Amino acid sequence: MRFGILSTAKIAREDVIPGIKKSNHEVLATASRDSDRAAAVADDLDIDRSYGSYEALLKDEEVDAVYNPLPNALHAEWTRAAADAGKHVLCEKPLTADAQTAAELHTYCADRGVTLMEAFMYRFHPRTERAAAIVREELEGVHAVDASFKFALRGRPDDIRLDPDLAGGSVMDVGCYAISAARLFLGEPDTVVARTRDSRGAGVDTDMAAVLTDDDGALARVASGFDSPATQTYRVEAENGWLEVETAFDIGPDESATIEYAIDGRTVVETFDPVDQYTLEVEHFADAVETGQTPRIDADESVANLAVIEALYESAANRSPVAIK
Repeated sequence: MRFGILSTAKIAREDVIPGIKKSNHEVLATASRDSDRAAAVADDLDIDRSYGSYEALLKDEEVDAVYNPLPNALHAEWTRAAADAGKHVLCEKPLTADAQTAAELHTYCADRGVTLMEAFMYRFHPRTERAAAIVREELEGVHAVDASFKFALRGRPDDIRLDPDLAGGSVMDVGCYAISAARLFLGEPDTVVARTRDSRGAGVDTDMAAVLTDDDGALARVASGFDSPATQTYRVEAENGWLEVETAFDIGPDESATIEYAIDGRTVVETFDPVDQYTLEVEHFADAVETGQTPRIDADESVANLAVIEALYESAANRSPVAIK
């Protein structure tokens, strides 16, 4: 599969393009609104073609699929444009700014015969797959999950993650991972109670804490933030044990990974060799395109995660519990 990259975003340059290059697929072109910037990135990363506009890249008939890491508020617009051009789309998370738009976007792509997948790369790491299997098959009476992703956001005050017009905020940037993990291990919640903080006066959340509950009494505590030392963890509690993971989401391709868990009083640590989870994500996406199968991160998954995010923001704004629609 030949990929075109919409923008020269850091995650594209440092993670996804290298991940594609390690696969059996190819980065054919990159695009930027600045042609010099696009050319410089293409030269630096040994990419054959560069374009000074996203429209020009989408007109390249040799591009089979695009990776869309544009600001959150632009995901839907340029994913639709790619679908109109007949390109399959791997779109960075969160897929859109709200659940309804995500559902409509999946329908739009399906109607045009292209595959769309939201890029939650951690779901493709073998450790995540193993953790899900342990929780599903060995932990009994799972009743609580704690999941958190925080880091210190420093640098320019005009960072897109601090721009409400671009759907910024800690929840949209990293809290979506914690919510995804909570849902992976505990299932779909019914109600959310949340609080947020805007420490920068930017109009977006820079800290979030929430509790997700279901009708059976299980609960998840999720958190995200831009004002704390880096932490990314999840812990699952059950009647017969627990499971815990550090560096849970953004683990480098040269880093080994571990899971620690206890079942009926027996504690186990499992270690996983380094892998590039972006490569695994790309390979899964390309396989789904080739076979016509539904990707692991499908419409239902993306819409459900965004429904929780929407309820979380509503709860924080109203300072009251909100039922998840």
